[in-house]
Amino acid sequence: ASPLGFEMVELESWQCCGAVFPLATDSAMPLVSPFRTLVRAHNRGEDLVTLCSACYNVLKRTNALVAKDEETRTKLISFVEEGEYRGEGRVVHFLEVLKMDVGFDAVKAAVKKPLSGIRVAPYYGCLLLRPQEDLHFDDPENPSILEDLMSALGAEVVDYPYKTECCGAYLRIADERSVAGPVSKIVRSAEKRGADVIVTSCPLCQYNLETKQPAVISSGGEGSIAGSVSVGPNGAKAVPVVYFTQLLALALGAPSDALGFDAHVVDPRPLLLAKNLMPEVA
Repeated sequence: ASPLGFEMVELESWQCCGAVFPLATDSAMPLVSPFRTLVRAHNRGEDLVTLCSACYNVLKRTNALVAKDEETRTKLISFVEEGEYRGEGRVVHFLEVLKMDVGFDAVKAAVKKPLSGIRVAPYYGCLLLRPQEDLHFDDPENPSILEDLMSALGAEVVDYPYKTECCGAYLRIADERSVAGPVSKIVRSAEKRGADVIVTSCPLCQYNLETKQPAVISSGGEGSIAGSVSVGPNGAKAVPVVYFTQLLALALGAPSDALGFDAHVVDPRPLLLAKNLMPEVA
């Protein structure tokens, strides 16, 4: 993050947050892992920054619970044994760092390769925005932080009605078919509004929206997508789905081989080449 004037430092001995905030109230054990990470960040005297909406949701909700629930807090402190902690730390998503600590005007000033000519549909999903009473991230019904970032990078933002709908999330583990409906609705809505690409802030959303498109395009059968212009029998087109940091790095002038576009199921490189946003790769 040095082009924007700050450095990110990886937290030593961090642990998985658990991925899902536990709804059971009779045990504090599922909160031990996120609580330990909160304590370690606080002991370093630093904000805890995450790039993942699921981690953000779990960590920030754990932080809020610890701040207001003395019984749970006391149990967790005794379990972890790494010092007192009362929820006074700051948990932030990297998008909030860009908005509140750096500022989108500064981001815009640092852009070396504006994303002009590309139409971007921001997708938030649900874990970044809800529950509002604990997260306080953005307007849960009509958020704008991704739109503001993409505009600062020079892209054209596409609005569409399903940007805060759930992608199906972890239901895919139990039933692959359970996410086909939400993915189809979200992707087709963005495509019909003229989006060239969908941008996400959650790795699970990115995974579901991208890797489930073969089934959506082939009208039910698992198939394969060979690039961003694949078209199914129903006329549906595969839409590249990228992480917001990939477009941020591209606009800030990062080398193409560092952007990870080669690992996508729906390859965004043909689109970016057509828009003169990245060089031809041999």
